[in-house]
Amino acid sequence: MQLRSWLGAGMLAATVSFAPAPASAQGALVLYCAVQEEWCRAMSNAFEKETGIKVAMTRKSSGEIYAQIKAEASNPRGDVWWGGTGDPHLQAAEESLTLEYESPVNKDLHDWSLSQWKAAKQRSIGIYAGALGFGFNTQQIKSKGMAEPKCWADLLDAKLKDDVQVADPNSSGTAYTLLATVVQLMGEEKGFEYLKALHKNISQYTKSGAAPAKAASLGETAVGIVFIHDAVVFAVQGDPIKPVAPCEGTGYEIGSMSIVKGARNLENAKKFYDWALSPAAQALGAPAKSYQVPSNKNAPVPPQAPKMSDMKLIDYDFVKYGSSAERVRLLAKWDKEVKSLPK
Repeated sequence: MQLRSWLGAGMLAATVSFAPAPASAQGALVLYCAVQEEWCRAMSNAFEKETGIKVAMTRKSSGEIYAQIKAEASNPRGDVWWGGTGDPHLQAAEESLTLEYESPVNKDLHDWSLSQWKAAKQRSIGIYAGALGFGFNTQQIKSKGMAEPKCWADLLDAKLKDDVQVADPNSSGTAYTLLATVVQLMGEEKGFEYLKALHKNISQYTKSGAAPAKAASLGETAVGIVFIHDAVVFAVQGDPIKPVAPCEGTGYEIGSMSIVKGARNLENAKKFYDWALSPAAQALGAPAKSYQVPSNKNAPVPPQAPKMSDMKLIDYDFVKYGSSAERVRLLAKWDKEVKSLPK
């Protein structure tokens, strides 16, 4: 699932829960949304306005939605899981928590989107892509007398002790992408040594993957490890934050969408699925300050979107690191060997 070819040739872009009661009447949809709240609201409102279907939306991080869908498997309450990193979507697909579906819009999607669909055995589809990196507060870095960090290795500088934030990979797809990226980039042994060394500089592991970008923009932390587009949000609005694609190379996400197996509003779920893959729906990201690259070839790429074709991207193995066994193993190892360490 290498992005470089299509990017080079095909491109010129606090948890809030609206806990819904299970909806079974015609004209309803229960949406579990894993992107930023503003984008979740924009999608919900636009679909509701266009179709008349009443949307009950819950916004949580990817790992939290996966855990919720798994806990509700015997009595499903959600209809569609929209957004968030592709790895937990693949795990849910492997565990038959989501439903096979082929959209007529598939013909208009980039190859990387369809690769996700094939890897998930038609139970998940790619809706956007974004690269992992970090954002640093320029004022904070200058005050520490440091050179601007450009690489993963730079985040181990002792001057950054207790001044780096990243999410917890158990709740955040962003942070799991970091865990899987480091393992693939450095090898598992060296990768975990890196994460242990990084732990000394972590001030807190947040629940939300994007939260460290906001903290860095406000000067609450010097560095936030996030998807680069999340740091771009604050740079665009003039905050003293600089996005970085690490020099050693980095991983990326294929943000995904899945229909929950046993969905009570299945026909409406399919309507939302098809609509969410359309250029018009995917164009709602940029006005909501979300600058990922959309999966529909005909959707506009936000001009603020990080240029992934210019980055050193690893050949991220979505099938392996999205598998249930590998995710469970790596998360347990991280809990035991990294998070439990004293500061």
